[in-house]
Amino acid sequence: MTDINKTAGEPGTPPAGAEAIKAIPVRHYGRYVSAVVAIALLVAIVYAFGQGRINWHAVPDYFFDDRIMTGVGKTLLLTVLSMVIGIVGGIVLAVMRLSKNPVTSSIAWFYIWFFRGTPVLVQLFLWFNLGLVFEYINLMPLYKDHWSNFMTPLLTALLGLGLNEAAYMAEICRAGLLAVDEGQTEAAHALGMSHSKTLRRVIIPQAMRVIVPPTGNEVINMLKTTSLVAAVQYPELFRYAQDIGQNSGAPVEMYFLAAAWYLIMTSILSVGQYYIERYYARGSSRSLPPTPWQKVKAHLTTFSSRKVTA
Repeated sequence: MTDINKTAGEPGTPPAGAEAIKAIPVRHYGRYVSAVVAIALLVAIVYAFGQGRINWHAVPDYFFDDRIMTGVGKTLLLTVLSMVIGIVGGIVLAVMRLSKNPVTSSIAWFYIWFFRGTPVLVQLFLWFNLGLVFEYINLMPLYKDHWSNFMTPLLTALLGLGLNEAAYMAEICRAGLLAVDEGQTEAAHALGMSHSKTLRRVIIPQAMRVIVPPTGNEVINMLKTTSLVAAVQYPELFRYAQDIGQNSGAPVEMYFLAAAWYLIMTSILSVGQYYIERYYARGSSRSLPPTPWQKVKAHLTTFSSRKVTA
């Protein structure tokens, strides 16, 4: 009885007598050249800074100085307060911009146009120097004082950073709200929900998946933008680093110290942003990508299993 090879002719099965094809990976010589060039440039930069007249010992000496730590705390506080003002103002402006009322929509458009079109540093100087235009601030029976006493460096920083951030957050929130299908609003209204309740219960929770990633970027950007308030005499990390550098005769070293602290804080915020984005992405995909820690555990498990097999 003759055996019949049932696998012959099936897709992916080589014909009888054919030699197996040996696949040779293509060598990408450009990658090797670019890697060598990048490493050479990195070594050259490190060597140049190593040969410069920089007192690197001053960086660890002042890294945990009381003034530097105070500056770090004030930088974080200013970042949080400015973002609160920006997020609350951005939500209000986004709702106004999407309103069918032409007056409120136009006011929101003008606000966004003005604050997005002028630099933050210019806005800070405008708030700080309004005392040259208004001698007093008079809120009738509530408050009355000289403008110079009212507009403190902290208030100047909060107004300059927070109101500017509100313009950007308005566009982010508007994009998130528009990303939700209109059928969601129609269904909510059909169930008898008011417009405000529809926003709170239906639209905003779904829009968060679109709003959160750029908002995290804005928080990180705000942390770095706080360095501008040194120009209006508010003492934060960069201002304290400048003062220490001038008094110690090591200004460049203190700039490196400030840069190191900014890198530490932005790195921590980036980790938090990653997990917040992961939380709001739960309903958008069937399986979430593994976290960095899960990737490390997977590599360790694979390595240990290979070692036991060997």
